[in-house]
Amino acid sequence: MKNLVLLGGGYGNMRILSKILPDALPSDYNVTLIDRMPYHGLKTEFYALAAGSKSDKEVRVKFPTDSRINTVYGEITDIDLDHQIISVGQTRVDYDELVIGLGCEDKYHNVPGAKEYTYSIQTLASARKTYHDISELPSNAQVGIVGAGLSGIELASALRESRSDLEIFLYDRGDRILNQFPEKLSNYVKKWFDKNNVTVVPNSDIVKVEPGILYNKETKNEHDLIVWTAGIQPVEIVRQLPIDLSRSNRVMVNQYHQVPTYTNVYVVGDCANLPHAPSAQLAEEQADQIVMVLKKQWQNEPLPEKMPEIKIQGFLGSLGEKNGFAYLMDTTVTGRLASLLKSGVLWLYKHHNG
Repeated sequence: MKNLVLLGGGYGNMRILSKILPDALPSDYNVTLIDRMPYHGLKTEFYALAAGSKSDKEVRVKFPTDSRINTVYGEITDIDLDHQIISVGQTRVDYDELVIGLGCEDKYHNVPGAKEYTYSIQTLASARKTYHDISELPSNAQVGIVGAGLSGIELASALRESRSDLEIFLYDRGDRILNQFPEKLSNYVKKWFDKNNVTVVPNSDIVKVEPGILYNKETKNEHDLIVWTAGIQPVEIVRQLPIDLSRSNRVMVNQYHQVPTYTNVYVVGDCANLPHAPSAQLAEEQADQIVMVLKKQWQNEPLPEKMPEIKIQGFLGSLGEKNGFAYLMDTTVTGRLASLLKSGVLWLYKHHNG
């Protein structure tokens, strides 16, 4: 039997599983899924777990069940592309085709102390720890959140509703929230923060972190707990592979999402270098194309000379439970409607995959 190995049970590989099973996988193939956890974590909702507005159960989905899926749980310790072997501790897994979908980790931009003295929401385990320590903070404690992208905004707003007794500071590098999008969107989010007593610190430049202290340029800011949401990068084991990486350490892939020097290896999601910001939506769009390529190769059909362009429809964000913001097909949507849209998309995803 041949073996298609999927590294990581994230959005991309979940989509691949849904597209090839039960009928598209050749009869002489099995699928091996390797992940550190026995379920798919809804990474876009980890902010809510950390803030205490959603439970652990609400941010995970069972992996699909099929007699042709082998599962290996544990930390991947080596990826041998030359011999086509994946090591998970003492376990060895051979592959014929490999899809790397191991996701990302925090990027600290060489800021001294950032890794050592800040909390994270990049994994279920780190989000759980962040929630645990936030929940034990006394009233009037100060929480600093570094990074006012989508994760930072959603964390700050969810934490405000979960812990109304905390002081929350959100450090933004730009001169306005979400400054790459229309001012209408920025103004709506900023007004929500102003109304709900979240302090946004614009034009921030965090140069050093010490225990309980953020240095914003020359200004020393004391906080009881600091969460880092200021950038991501592929996980270290991917960054160490003997293949070409971009300046942001993402894997250079061809139009078929293959590693050019190992064309039986595909990269999906946050690890791939693409002309779009990493997102769950992008990973799923990529996965659809990878499945198309795999099917053609399994059927000995030629690949298209040019792959379709991936188009991202936009993004959805939450501001607590009842408000939200969205940028969809060049249109700004705010308020309750945006919140309902995001809730509906999440429900559909969990219903389809669960």
